Amino acid sequence: MADEFDINRIDDVIHGRVRLGIMAVLAGVDSADFNTLKTRLQTTDGNLSVHLRKLEDAGFVAVNKRFEGRKPLTEASMTPAGRKAFVAYLDTMQGLVGKA
Repeated sequence: MADEFDINRIDDVIHGRVRLGIMAVLAGVDSADFNTLKTRLQTTDGNLSVHLRKLEDAGFVAVNKRFEGRKPLTEASMTPAGRKAFVAYLDTMQGLVGKA
């Protein structure tokens, strides 16, 4: 039987290592600041910015930039659409792995 494995079911926006890490961190918190994400994911400013932008463009993450005192503060949070997409991604991966 041709099994139901379909590589196209994997969400490419989430599937990248850094983007998956961002989503995993944000799934457990209301929001996370840029430096916390950078440290937890062990990535550079530029790399994190690119991946946050891709998730933001997809509507999965909201990025809020503000000042705290005189210091700029960038925070990211998962949107409802992002939470739905992340749960669907995890379900898809579980289904694919479960068939292995």
